[in-house]
Amino acid sequence: MTYLNHKMGKYIPLLWLLSIPTLNIIYVLLNHGDNGARSLMTDLDQLIPMVPAFIIPYILWYPIMLGTFLLLFFKERPLYYRVLINVCVGLVSCYVVYYFFQTTVPRPELEGDGFLITLVKLIYATDQPFNCFPSIHVLSSYLAFKAVKQCRGLSLPIKTLIAVMVWLIIISTVFVKQHVLLDIAGGIILAEGINLLTGALQSFFKRN
Repeated sequence: MTYLNHKMGKYIPLLWLLSIPTLNIIYVLLNHGDNGARSLMTDLDQLIPMVPAFIIPYILWYPIMLGTFLLLFFKERPLYYRVLINVCVGLVSCYVVYYFFQTTVPRPELEGDGFLITLVKLIYATDQPFNCFPSIHVLSSYLAFKAVKQCRGLSLPIKTLIAVMVWLIIISTVFVKQHVLLDIAGGIILAEGINLLTGALQSFFKRN
């Protein structure tokens, strides 16, 4: 029994992943335009077509993020903690922006009832067109991408596969009209800032 408890205890840190869906409650509470919402759509965004096939990588964000966390947990535990902290800090930062600067993305009229269109309609029905800038899809995917690049325990093919999937997810956000280009830029810039901040703090505490 003691051996079993010891084995089970090794996986307790995975419970910290529950902090993400817990924080997501705030996302739901803010996902409205009651206080007015601005559109950041540019002329370039107008030229980007709606491509229903991109709903596949968009939805794959969920298993890709979970899979990346698990890989980091088993391959390089410090990176697991760091990217989890970074994502949580990023989520809170996004929620502050959404509260004070709510944005929206106009959604196109969807025609047809094929499998891909049905998936797009499902996403549209479950996620209101607010909480757009910066994009959480982009922020979290980019943070995972940066962590995977640093992980010494992952092979090059695995890193390449995750990198390809992450960039497909990021690109998909504009092709399914969930975000605009400025949302992507905001997510990446915020992710880089958080990485720099936590990296500097980590170095500071190591020296002291």
